[in-house]
Amino acid sequence: MANLHDLAYEMEKAIRSSAEYTQLKSLYDTVNNDPTAKRMFDNFRKIQMDLQQKQMMGMEITQEEVEQAQKTVALVQQHATIGKLMESEQRMSMIIADLNRIILKPIEDLYGSMEQY
Repeated sequence: MANLHDLAYEMEKAIRSSAEYTQLKSLYDTVNNDPTAKRMFDNFRKIQMDLQQKQMMGMEITQEEVEQAQKTVALVQQHATIGKLMESEQRMSMIIADLNRIILKPIEDLYGSMEQY
């Protein structure tokens, strides 16, 4: 039987060589090489991280913060390259979620699905 860590490193290599990751990296590099796009994207990420941090700390997110985040998302999505990057991130996130479900299947089979509770 193969070592689980070795298999995980093989999975990492497979992800890095996948078309989805290659596209994501290319779009990310394109955004980072465009000063205007980079500034917009960095601002978007900062707002996103700040809201996530507040949420994790149990702090209330104000209506003003929600509106600011929505405006920023709308603005960022209008930038063609950033919009494509966000779509690519979403596809990669879905793949990672699928892989996570597959990896956790033995544990779910052992303990049962959380949906039954």
